[in-house]
Amino acid sequence: MAQPLLSIVIINYNTKHLLDGCIKSLLAQTYKSLEIIFIDNKSEDGSCAFVQENFKEVIAVCNTDNIGYAPAGNQGIKLGKGEYIMLMNPDILFEPDYIEKCIKQMEKDQKIAAICGKIYKYDFQKNEKTKFIDTVGLFCFRNRRVIDDGQGLKDKGQFDEEKYVFGISGACPIYRKKALEDVKIFNEYLDDDFFMYKEDVDISWRFLLFGWKSFYLPTAHAYHGRGTGVLKRFTHMEVAKNRSKLNAFQKSYSYKNQRLMQVKNELWPGILQDFFPMLWKEILITGYIFLREPYLLKWWWKMMKQMPHAVKKRKEIMKRKRVQWKDIHTFVSGKQSQYLKYDLEHPEH
Repeated sequence: MAQPLLSIVIINYNTKHLLDGCIKSLLAQTYKSLEIIFIDNKSEDGSCAFVQENFKEVIAVCNTDNIGYAPAGNQGIKLGKGEYIMLMNPDILFEPDYIEKCIKQMEKDQKIAAICGKIYKYDFQKNEKTKFIDTVGLFCFRNRRVIDDGQGLKDKGQFDEEKYVFGISGACPIYRKKALEDVKIFNEYLDDDFFMYKEDVDISWRFLLFGWKSFYLPTAHAYHGRGTGVLKRFTHMEVAKNRSKLNAFQKSYSYKNQRLMQVKNELWPGILQDFFPMLWKEILITGYIFLREPYLLKWWWKMMKQMPHAVKKRKEIMKRKRVQWKDIHTFVSGKQSQYLKYDLEHPEH
């Protein structure tokens, strides 16, 4: 029986030094029904020429402008011919059987719209794998703060249960093309208005609203050399402590897109149930901005300029959604990550 085609979309911006290892990791996969699409957002380091010269089997698209991660992702999804689509950063390395295991699980469970394996931190400075978690899926707290679950914790065996999760990180999600087509809004899979950051959270939430599932598969392993490093962000104190490691660009788009995302996807029963946790989060971040990051105030105005378009998208999403609050509230209103709880209870495990 022929393997379904997986279209892999590498979205690149000035990371030529990572491309050789990344693409060779893909070519070494035991799963062979692949097409690789490389989309470059006007890099200035010769990335696109490098791929064209060294990897003839890769479809290279050299954009003349930096259109952003979300628009480039949409570009790749539309180009891909596969039943499955994987969007990925160039700083990912895979174990040889990663894709095979993920596709096998998706073929077995037709409810799965998105999947990821156990993604560890990769230390590019030392050129070595680590046992610290980068992501095991996305976790959404009651206040609608979303984290890469498990990030910064050492793997002690607590991440070995396969399960449905709120969503899948944008590092290397594998999507079912049918699901992407189903949740597409105004010919966009990812939200072009986001440019970058939070687009993975947004589409994960939309999958839930449309009745799809996201799945974490612990037996599939990959490694991510995240530029900011793996950061513990389970508590407010950890968020504040590690916030300085994020640059202004990241914080600006994340601030804007988080609120646009909530406008688009929030259900009224959820607002009523979790109103005070959400309000307290907004009070804290607003106070922090005034005291420590006043430059973010201009991004409030940018958010407001995009708000009418977000409201228009919300109307379309609410018209087409297939679930009620009771069907998804456990994914959207988490109180505490089970992995943090385990780590606190087993510090020397």
